[in-house]
Amino acid sequence: NSFVTRTNTCGELRSAHVGQKVTLYGWVQYQRLLLFLLCFSWIRQGLFLVLRDFQGLTQVIIPQDEEHSHVKELLSNAPLESVVRVTGTVSPRPLGQENPKMPTGDIEVKAETAEILNSCKKLPFEIKDFIKKSEALRMQYRYLDLRSSRLQSSLRLRSGVVMRMREYLCNLHGFVDVETPTLFKRTPGGAKEFLVPSREAGKFYSLPQSPQQFKQLLMVGGLDRYFQVARCYRDEGSRPDRQPEFTQVDIEMSFVDQAGIQRLIEGLLQHSWPEERGSIITPFPSMTYKEALAEYGTDKPDTRFGMKIVDISDVLRGSNIHFVQNALSYPNSSIRAIRIPQGVRYLTNKDLESLKEYARSQFNQEIMEIIHRPDGSLKSLLTKFLGDKEKSELIQALNMQEDDVVLLAAGEHKQVCSALGALRLLSANFLEAAGLALRDPNAFHFLWVVDFPLFLPKAENPTELESAHHPFTAPHPADASLLYSDPTKVRSQHYDLVLNGNEVGGGSIRIHSAEQQRFVLEKVLKEDSEVLSHLIEALEFGAPPHGGIALGLDRLISLIVDAPSIRDVIAFPKSFRGRDLMGNAPDYVTPEELEPYHIQVSWPLEDKEAKKN
Repeated sequence: NSFVTRTNTCGELRSAHVGQKVTLYGWVQYQRLLLFLLCFSWIRQGLFLVLRDFQGLTQVIIPQDEEHSHVKELLSNAPLESVVRVTGTVSPRPLGQENPKMPTGDIEVKAETAEILNSCKKLPFEIKDFIKKSEALRMQYRYLDLRSSRLQSSLRLRSGVVMRMREYLCNLHGFVDVETPTLFKRTPGGAKEFLVPSREAGKFYSLPQSPQQFKQLLMVGGLDRYFQVARCYRDEGSRPDRQPEFTQVDIEMSFVDQAGIQRLIEGLLQHSWPEERGSIITPFPSMTYKEALAEYGTDKPDTRFGMKIVDISDVLRGSNIHFVQNALSYPNSSIRAIRIPQGVRYLTNKDLESLKEYARSQFNQEIMEIIHRPDGSLKSLLTKFLGDKEKSELIQALNMQEDDVVLLAAGEHKQVCSALGALRLLSANFLEAAGLALRDPNAFHFLWVVDFPLFLPKAENPTELESAHHPFTAPHPADASLLYSDPTKVRSQHYDLVLNGNEVGGGSIRIHSAEQQRFVLEKVLKEDSEVLSHLIEALEFGAPPHGGIALGLDRLISLIVDAPSIRDVIAFPKSFRGRDLMGNAPDYVTPEELEPYHIQVSWPLEDKEAKKN
């Protein structure tokens, strides 16, 4: 209550305050237990309303005597969500009328004076967490949506986490908080960047997708330990649960190895973790990229539940099943399966068909199902091709129990694993929708994924390579020589931090040799190194070995509070299509405003409504 004219907030009054004269400010809150829509009702020949601010609720008794008739008229006619000031005396609630669900439920304030500071017009939606509103409407009136207790709680928790992160990094471990530019130049590779026109004809800035180059240059500059709560930008178009502008906790250190970065982040998260979400155990488990793909079909596995992918190639290698033998005839092929516990009981035929259709449409992968009957026999199109020994080995390899359903795939290893990994998650959704608890929303399973490939074939041209992470990632020391002879086999010093199946951080040890950096850009990636000449030149001036990581703050907080989307932990997010529905951005500008930037639009601005439609 410092610096303001209230004496108390609406959430702090208790029995100890009885008899005190207080001044409260807040919004008129709808009390759903009452019969009247204007949130007041007759009680002991009196009216009351509930006042709300950022901290909580207080019940205010409206006087009925003639002396305070103006207060009665004022508060009785105050529309919902109007902002009011109330001065009165704290009193205990009558015996039996206490509300244990409210922190202030033992007291009430008897109003003596009041003022409507701002009356509220008709609301587009009710300010209640349990009232369903379309996301578009919530974003159009975001300033109203921010009044909800859920959003208030999430933003305050986010603020507390960031504050403790700063404390850990700066006060305890000597990091320096440095702001880096948001107007820079295009970075080769990675996500698409937003362009910003300049007054020099044909020249544009780029908004950086991360402060990657700057933090490396800070290490060259001898800063030793850098961090920043950084605003980043990616022009990724319409992608679910992504934002064109987002926030990451950006970190870089000199003279560090992968293990050092991992220990730092584990300590950082432990220090900043909200008490109300329990505790997290360190060190976090670690898994290689190959292991993650083989067991979970993804590089960001959700380890809260089992249903791991099992290799059954050896069991079926000697079978007479045509599609199995055909799949095994190709290089780098395998036969793998996942076991869905109690699948017969919880999955419908429609569910099973949708799983198989998903594998076909998304991965071009055929799936065979096997059902374990109560009598111990197997039901499948495959069983007539299997002998008793193979059936027994299959049951044992997959640990099949009564009413389990097995989904089997054969073919190229990565495709098979990716398809089964996706089906694992979809199956979990079906099982949970049917009432089987698999993934505890209150459990937090962190995992380091390491030893990623340094390069991957380009999707549009598999004969060319692109960086799996970014072009500044250093090769694994054991594979350094392969960089010059067979770069496709080189592992990287890249590491991802995964939480409950979501990537919440990623980083790497960097290339600190100018010669090696130039080779990667020019010979492996076929990029013009001149674009990065400033960085390469800097590496020639005694650059220290260095590495770092960035934590996705929006996604981390959304997982901590169990929000359905990262938009629910950002004060003013963009829509699914990257628009600001409240301010209607992006918007049109006039030709006169574009002229200094030497830009012309390709259609007349007068046609903007036609174009919009």
